[in-house]
Amino acid sequence: MPFLSASFYNFRNLENATVDISSPEVFLVGKNGQGKTNFLEALYVSSYGTSFRTRSLAQICTKDEKEFSIRALYKESDNISHTISIIIQDKKKDIQKNFKKIKNSKELISTIPCILFHGDDIEFAVGTPSRKRFFIDQSVSLCNSDFIEVLVKYSKALKSRNVILEQKKASLLDSIDEIFASLALLITNERKNIVEEYAKHFSLIYEEISGVSGVEMVYRPSVKVESEEDLLILLAEKRQNDLIDRTSSTGPHRDRIHFIKDKKPFTERASNGQRRLISLVLRMIQAKIYSEKTGRKPIFLMDDILLELDPEKRQKFMELLPPYEQLFCTFLPGEPYKNYQKENTKIFFVEDGKFSVERG
Repeated sequence: MPFLSASFYNFRNLENATVDISSPEVFLVGKNGQGKTNFLEALYVSSYGTSFRTRSLAQICTKDEKEFSIRALYKESDNISHTISIIIQDKKKDIQKNFKKIKNSKELISTIPCILFHGDDIEFAVGTPSRKRFFIDQSVSLCNSDFIEVLVKYSKALKSRNVILEQKKASLLDSIDEIFASLALLITNERKNIVEEYAKHFSLIYEEISGVSGVEMVYRPSVKVESEEDLLILLAEKRQNDLIDRTSSTGPHRDRIHFIKDKKPFTERASNGQRRLISLVLRMIQAKIYSEKTGRKPIFLMDDILLELDPEKRQKFMELLPPYEQLFCTFLPGEPYKNYQKENTKIFFVEDGKFSVERG
């Protein structure tokens, strides 16, 4: 499953070239704005078919260009090389596996499972409820790609229900509520199960790295009933208020995830470093759960995530990192990246989108 090489054409500031990345650890060293994050983004797009930086892949094109492509060569468990190609042309996305078109990008998730550690991950600790839900849903989807379809169907059902409420067509609610309730329970149960898995590990790992004990991850679902029948009754009870407010007051779109200590919110009084560490621990557990459920090790994409940790916490974090298939990590020139180098680590210096290998 590791990446062997990556080829770029008109991808942001990256040079149109093929880069050999067939090493268990690949370090990217360079100043800000040189292309390190762009490189990780390209690998992420190869894994998910989407970017973690923009919703519109067309915006990724090199300035004044209208198309781009990425071709990633990787090795499967059968020890045979395979190819993933992502092509954007005329604002249309074409995803190919071994040069055959993939119709649904969810097929990619189980092909090259990448877990991204990124600065914006702090939103999973202190961001909006929707960002926290996104992280939990991503964790479920990594292990079960069919869950993506459930989320899409629920989003459509919620949108339809809200349109009915806005138009005050109460007679149409019975039929949409049956679909809505079924999907809502599926999502709630999946989220509940995955957060229970997180809760088994979170407090211990967080304490081991930070020294702060008793920090817990808590899931507070909007839907607290356990059967579809009970949920339909609840929706009927809230129908009049929903019609007045013209929106759906119950469902997974109202779920909340909290981090608490001593029964009080923790993130509100935590330092920025403590908040950052929450996001790192979440990603560590995401990888751990993925491996436990699938029997496969993920690929890690780490973008300047060690900067806000002191040397002791950095070392502890690296020691507790779950097993991985491959690791890509970015560093600024002044960072002690040599401390984390292993026997077969490949180090690239990145400047103006060009990659040069460090010579020993």
